[in-house]
Amino acid sequence: MTGSHRRILVVEDDPETADQLVEQLTTSGYQVDLAANGTEALNLGATSDYAVITMDRMLPDIDGLAVMRQLRDDGVAAPVLIISALGEVDDRVRGLRAGGDDYLVKPFSFIELLARVEALGRRSDTIVKETILRVGDLAIDLVSRSASRRGKDIALLPREFQLLEYLVRNEGRVISRAMLLQHVWDLHFDPSTNIIDVYVGRVRRKVDGQQAYPLIHTLRGIGYCLRAPG
Repeated sequence: MTGSHRRILVVEDDPETADQLVEQLTTSGYQVDLAANGTEALNLGATSDYAVITMDRMLPDIDGLAVMRQLRDDGVAAPVLIISALGEVDDRVRGLRAGGDDYLVKPFSFIELLARVEALGRRSDTIVKETILRVGDLAIDLVSRSASRRGKDIALLPREFQLLEYLVRNEGRVISRAMLLQHVWDLHFDPSTNIIDVYVGRVRRKVDGQQAYPLIHTLRGIGYCLRAPG
């Protein structure tokens, strides 16, 4: 991990444990933010870019599992290492199902915690790469469900974003009306309407309007293709 991807959020209400984690992680080269309760964790987690979040389960205000669920609902993709004295199989399963990526039982060795943080950090780098798709100067963020071109935000309705995402994922391929109906509208028959033309037209105006070059191309009688000039 490099740059901002060496930044960690530690969620821990016990002052002694929190101080030890912050000191040891900082000594290991990480930038560490501390949240002493669930409310602070939600505020920091939703507004900052973390490589890894360590999460105590038993917090004074909001249960750690509830915090994780809310962060996932808010689109936070950072891997979460749950740290808890609750170490039964059922406890670990509940933690992982609630959105955790790894589970460490107290008491623990810092060497093991550091190894798990490093492993999750490598996964975090992969997540960052996979959640931003680019074609030419167009970028779409799969987590925030947003798009931009040359750094300028493109306002898309949910269905318009789905259509654009499908075209971007199939960059350079010719996409037929039937494929769009199936993968964007989940229809396996042609409703004999111009819904495809209408939506492609909307997306094209938003994505290609007033740009130096078009990305969305129509192949008359065949389908559509999204590609950048090359």
